[in-house]
Amino acid sequence: MLVDCPAFLGHDGAARCGLPAEVEARYTIRSTDGPLESAKIRCPRGHWFNGVIESLTAPESRRDRSVRSATRDSADSR
Repeated sequence: MLVDCPAFLGHDGAARCGLPAEVEARYTIRSTDGPLESAKIRCPRGHWFNGVIESLTAPESRRDRSVRSATRDSADSR
């Protein structure tokens, strides 16, 4: 299973790594609201994260905004 890497590349927080991050391990943690599906992910740049799956995956609208921001920023720097 692959997800987009959620790491931020810039200090402004607009650009995300976005490379495919491989799920290396899946596990369940207990919480007061019940079990939470969690995972350890790693991308080719070496970013890695552990956490609840919902926190590791960006909603579609946030992911689209990051791509547009990164594209706009690279076009502005020319």
